[in-house]
Order: sequence, then structure tokens, then C-alpha cells
Amino acid sequence: MADNIARTLLEAPLPELIQRLGLAVAEAQSALDRNSIAVAKSLVDTKVTMGDQEHSLLELGFTPTFYAFTEATVEAKVTFSVQESSEIKVGGSVSVSYFSLVTATINASYTRKYSFSAEGASSIAARLVSLPPPSGFLERLNALRTAS
Repeated sequence: MADNIARTLLEAPLPELIQRLGLAVAEAQSALDRNSIAVAKSLVDTKVTMGDQEHSLLELGFTPTFYAFTEATVEAKVTFSVQESSEIKVGGSVSVSYFSLVTATINASYTRKYSFSAEGASSIAARLVSLPPPSGFLERLNALRTAS
């Protein structure tokens, strides 16, 4: 039974879990970047009239927020418990009758018990932080502002 437990632990797909976490973080990061770009386009398309001039929100200094994953963790905990117990009971009685008859009774029993339990828990955590816009984006934005 202990060999089966060891084999199960050795066959756990840890490399696959790590690979899937990495791909999930990369996919989520790409989605966050696409969202920030969509917000930037929306800021360009949204116009505000000030006096007799029309300005985009981006021209007025509004910028999209960019996010990045700084940390991602996969945690798996597995607990196995195996118990084995043996019990031997021997009992008996002896009786003597008036006719010189001796009798003996012997009771014997043997019990062996196995107990197995397994518990598992897992969690995935990710830390996300806000970043300033990319420097190329800011440089282009500043160039547009000075050209206006």
C-alpha cells in the first residue's frame, strides 16, 4: 500500500501544472494589455469641447491603466495516513467436576486492521500591480500634445 502512495506522488503532473500556470499568466497578461490598448483608443475617440476647441481625453492627459502580474503561485498539499494494528486475544476457562472430569475451554481470536486516509488541498494565487504606461506610448502622446 505504501508503494502505491509513493508511486502516486511521483506520478503527480507537477511540470504540467507549472506549464499551465505559466501559459495562463501569459494569456491573462496579453488580455490585460489588449484591454489597456482598447481604453487608449476609447480615450482618443472620446472628444470634449472646451470653448471653441475639441480635444480627446488622451490629449487632455487621461491615460489608460496598464497592469502586470508580478507573481503567480500554485500550491498543492497532499496528506496520506496509513495505520495498521494487530490484536490477539486468548482466553480460557478450566472446570473440574465431581467425577474427576477436567474440561478446558480456550477462546482465541486474531484481528488485523488497516486504515487509510488521504486529504488534498490546492490553491492558485496571482498578484497584479498597476504600471505606468509604456515609455513609447508616453513619448508619442507628448509629441502629439506639442504638435497641437
